[in-house]
Amino acid sequence: MTNLRLFDDPPQKACEVIGPCAFVLRGFALPDVDTLLPAIAAIETRSPFRHMLTPGGFTMSVALTNCGTWGWTTDRHGYRYSRQDPASGQPWPAMPEAFSRLARAAANAVGFDAFAPDACLINRYLPGSRLSLHQDRNERDFNAPIVSVSLGMTAIFLFGGHARTDKTSKVALYHGDVVVWGGEDRLRYHGIMPLKDEPHPLLGSQRINFTFRKAG
Repeated sequence: MTNLRLFDDPPQKACEVIGPCAFVLRGFALPDVDTLLPAIAAIETRSPFRHMLTPGGFTMSVALTNCGTWGWTTDRHGYRYSRQDPASGQPWPAMPEAFSRLARAAANAVGFDAFAPDACLINRYLPGSRLSLHQDRNERDFNAPIVSVSLGMTAIFLFGGHARTDKTSKVALYHGDVVVWGGEDRLRYHGIMPLKDEPHPLLGSQRINFTFRKAG
């Protein structure tokens, strides 16, 4: 029998603490969904989603694109930020005002008052896609938090410690949830477990996640 809980949006703006400086804002992005989805479609038109290579030569199971001044990329030469989309040689699409407004509001809600993101990595997960444990270390400013928005299918977020081998917590992320972590939690390992094919009523068999950072 289908677990109907997977299709229920969580209570709007309930806050769960998952670390000293890490929080899940349940349903925080729900009021903005009707604005966010067309913005993502417009970004995809200019810079399509693609599966990039890791430095080890593996193809990522998650498709990605970017918007903002800086975009995160990876290839056999390493992980890095770039001002240009490597597929087109053109600047990444500008970050929509609705994106930056949501990121600043979520950061402010948990005490990160001066967040000014200049990069937004947009990931598209299909059933079976996953993201292995990693740290966000390519940014120049570790004082700024990470703000991560989930839309579509439910995902299990793995939130670990400061070593890859540390125990991880499993946190279900639903459509509209926003995770914010910074301060002493900024460099904690995190990832996403393989996505189950349990379609969301709005987005079907996919999850769209976009993560805001201060990169430059």
